[in-house]
Amino acid sequence: MDTPRTFLIRTFGCQMNEHDSERLAGLLVGEGMVEAANEEEADVMVFNTCTIRENADLKLYSALGQLKAVKERRPSMQIAVGGCMAQKDRGEILERAGWVDVVFGTHNLASTPRLLERARHLGPQVEVWDAPDPVANRDMAPALYAVRELAFAAWMTIQTGCDNSCAYCIVPAVRGAEISRPFEDLLMEATMLAANGVTEITVLGQNVNSYGRDITGRRPMFADLLRALGEIEGIERIRFTSPHPKDLRPETIAAMAETKAVCPQLHLPLQSGSDRVLSAMRRGYNVERYAQRLARARSEIEDLAVTTDLIVGFPGETDRDFEKTLEVVAACEFDSAYTFIFSPREGTRGADMTEDFVGDDVVKERFARLKDVLDRSALRRHAARVGRREEVLVEGPSRRNVQMLSGRTRQGKLIHFPVVDEVLRPGALAYVDVTHGAPYHLMGEFVSTIRPPRHKTRIALLSS
Repeated sequence: MDTPRTFLIRTFGCQMNEHDSERLAGLLVGEGMVEAANEEEADVMVFNTCTIRENADLKLYSALGQLKAVKERRPSMQIAVGGCMAQKDRGEILERAGWVDVVFGTHNLASTPRLLERARHLGPQVEVWDAPDPVANRDMAPALYAVRELAFAAWMTIQTGCDNSCAYCIVPAVRGAEISRPFEDLLMEATMLAANGVTEITVLGQNVNSYGRDITGRRPMFADLLRALGEIEGIERIRFTSPHPKDLRPETIAAMAETKAVCPQLHLPLQSGSDRVLSAMRRGYNVERYAQRLARARSEIEDLAVTTDLIVGFPGETDRDFEKTLEVVAACEFDSAYTFIFSPREGTRGADMTEDFVGDDVVKERFARLKDVLDRSALRRHAARVGRREEVLVEGPSRRNVQMLSGRTRQGKLIHFPVVDEVLRPGALAYVDVTHGAPYHLMGEFVSTIRPPRHKTRIALLSS
């Protein structure tokens, strides 16, 4: 009996990439492969890349360089590069790293097993489409048989691409125009996921608010989708990312408030607190409009947690612009935030604004000041939860302390609590009393089990 080939996937970037890696792992398992313990043992090493920031490119080529010696020792080992950077650089990857066997684009995920097999006999293969295959785009099998880190939680892509033109973002160039998956396909996929023990779904899209606009030719269908998903038996928690503030409609807020399964968690990227910078970014809203929509969401959705994205050092950002950002961030009192230093990406408007680039020292100082404001806000909001009883979905042992369990509240907050005599496997629901609030997590004490898990834990993917 032949020994099965082994694979390992290293993922860079966003949740969309993480989900793509899960789907790809499912495809490779379907071909009879098994996951390797490390890179030295892998017969197939796959890099699923990001290109949002320059350091993502550097990380990839550094990792490829380290694998060159492994490839020389084991010529039969195959190396594949896919994702956003592969979409952008295409043939350049083989020019810079000639030991790579396969390059596949963001629309060619399902082709990977075929390309790997062709490369074994015909040499390096490159397949990068500029748009998705309509037939492949409707194929749910890769998602349904994805190898997920948490068997009870699944990502579900509802659209690909983006029709916005933010000055700093390269996503439209590497993911293409916005294309929504058919409504009935999504409901069928969610129903099948629930039948397989999934209780939490995170809906993914570059701009989920506009889901379905390309189908109807008029209005988005996102609010309708949230309500329909909430009616599927077995789906207990629904999250989504990322919405665009300019497209956050009243009906979406109402659907969140009225659909029990939709978690009270909203990720609403601000990016800057300066109207002048927001205009230069081509974001399509100003601070007042953002604040109005945030206030409406908080007034209608009970116990809503709000997170955001912020960019420091966008070209032309002045001291006054940054001070306005600090003021707005303090007023919004976010639960947490993803903060980024502006990174010029070739092919975007921001990359051409070279005369307005902000100095590194200034950016680093601003970044530290922004973090202080965000941490104070997060600490206040978490401290306010002390004494509350939370419904927690258990994820498993804490990564830093095996004597502690970790889970997520309905607001998406990470909470750690001591291991109890009662066995709490991943996927169980439990009541936990909050005893302490820190900027990035909560601490608590186990109270009781709500229900046991409904699945068996699967293997995890390696991510960076």
